Amino acid sequence: MTVLGAVSLPQISPERLVAVAAAAEDSGLDELWLWEDCFWGGGIASAATVLARTERVRVGIGVMPVPLRNVALAAMEVAALLRLHPGRVVPGFGHGVQDWMGQVGARVESPMTLLREQLVALRGLLNGEKVSTAGRYVRLDNVALDWPPTTPPPIAAAATGPQTLRLSGELADATILTARTTSDGVRAAGTLIEEGRSKAGRAGTHRVIVNLLTATGPDASERLTAAQQRNSGDHPAEAGVAGDAQTIADTIRRYADAGADTVVLEPTDDDPNLIDFVHFVGTEVRPLLS
Repeated sequence: MTVLGAVSLPQISPERLVAVAAAAEDSGLDELWLWEDCFWGGGIASAATVLARTERVRVGIGVMPVPLRNVALAAMEVAALLRLHPGRVVPGFGHGVQDWMGQVGARVESPMTLLREQLVALRGLLNGEKVSTAGRYVRLDNVALDWPPTTPPPIAAAATGPQTLRLSGELADATILTARTTSDGVRAAGTLIEEGRSKAGRAGTHRVIVNLLTATGPDASERLTAAQQRNSGDHPAEAGVAGDAQTIADTIRRYADAGADTVVLEPTDDDPNLIDFVHFVGTEVRPLLS
């Protein structure tokens, strides 16, 4: 069965996260995904809040921009969440929006090099290893976590371009695709991810996670089109779905057939009620995928 998630948009105020968490938990939703967009709420603090108020639902952070975070601090925070809530955290990392990284003085000359160095160091630290490295951006001198996770987590990387998709296949356990991804785009991404996995000799599974812009209720089609246009001029019209639970479930199946293991429904930024949206995804869409 396809894993079904929903996004808690960062525009929702932190004090409303508890209600969103309850909707996800009570509705039977598999995963609730949080964004660390500048300059909304922090991903770790938001995830900790949701995890503390739930017992079952998994929480994804999609994604933490690596230029914002020292790799040791990122590993410390992720490890703490995992020890408190084993098996319920999916940490995601990515380049970050370069304009935002420039705003905070964190933009780097080679985002690919930084992401590679961060993923390698994160893997070692979360595996409980003592890590020393002197890379272009990541420098560690005999660093080891005193409280590493009891079970190392799957690490997810956000990717859009061919180089990053191959890098994710090489170094990560899962790839997060944006809501601009069509079902054909999922197939193409899967090919590039497999190229990276083959190069690295990676065995086992690699999870493909795709966000799907979704609108339901009155004026759903109009809201979807407007949201796609606001997102950017290059958001394909077919990358999204508007309609009732059955229409949405049929679209999720199409993405699953293209290679998506997890589909995360992303509400439009003008959705009238995010809590109702999360509850709808869990109670009305998810049963149709069984």
